[in-house]
Amino acid sequence: MNNKKTFHEVSEIWCDAKRPIVKHSTLCAYQLTLQTHLLPRFGAAENITEKDVQQFVIDKCTSGLARKTVWDIVAVLKSVIKYGNKHGIFHFEEWEIEYPTQIENKLPPTLSLNHQRILMRHLLEQPTPQNIGVLLALCTGMRIGEVCALKWEDVDFAQKTIIVKHTVGRIYNCELKSTERVHSSPKTKNSYREIPISKQLLQALKMVRKQSQSPYVVGTSTQSKEPRFYRDYFGRLLKRLDIPHLVFHGLRHTFATRCIESQCDYKTVSVILGHSNVATTLNLYVHPNLNQKKRCIDRMSNFLGIT
Repeated sequence: MNNKKTFHEVSEIWCDAKRPIVKHSTLCAYQLTLQTHLLPRFGAAENITEKDVQQFVIDKCTSGLARKTVWDIVAVLKSVIKYGNKHGIFHFEEWEIEYPTQIENKLPPTLSLNHQRILMRHLLEQPTPQNIGVLLALCTGMRIGEVCALKWEDVDFAQKTIIVKHTVGRIYNCELKSTERVHSSPKTKNSYREIPISKQLLQALKMVRKQSQSPYVVGTSTQSKEPRFYRDYFGRLLKRLDIPHLVFHGLRHTFATRCIESQCDYKTVSVILGHSNVATTLNLYVHPNLNQKKRCIDRMSNFLGIT
């Protein structure tokens, strides 16, 4: 291999090749992963072995990073190296990496049923351009970026549906060395979706629409609401209502959990949430309690008919 380059050099060429192909936010995420995790470890390397990667994985997992996060980092590493190998500037051989077993994560944080009722009662009694986003997340499971980017043109009052086709977020631009707000299409192709509107949410949306001068559902500005500021508003709202602290994403978890508890079928819940597959929904939200397990065993025993 005559034109051998360092991993750092290959990563820069790889980023340039990705620039016209992926979303700007995705490219920024790649660059941040490289700068934060990969370049400090492998930047000067002209060859990276399976042993090197295995030790890197162990170090990252034991440092406290979730296994999924480490897997994503290694995916970027592998993509860069394979690109280098394809163009004859970096050697690559297939590797098989083992990831340390981690204790199962706790259940996603959610509102209790009582606190959810308190919050919903308040939101329905005071349907304002500020409150409506919280109600949206609680009644549809939309992500905060999707809520803040939602326009009135995406709400079909006649069909009683919402079309999720935009998201807004703040990303770190490694080239500018600062953050920037970015509007883009949703997270994945599955995130582009149609969600039915409940009667309560429909009534609240109609009331907010009458008083709104903004093209956006949440807030009163001609620009979309900044997600970080809306998180702050949500935190203050919970304090006023004497509800324990919950991250905004917990509203999405609350919606999904209530759907599962209401015995909605898993596939439908998965589609409404915009998950890429049902397995994601099952792993996150379907955790049978002891009584459910007992009922399962009893049904199986009764089916056998052995006394």
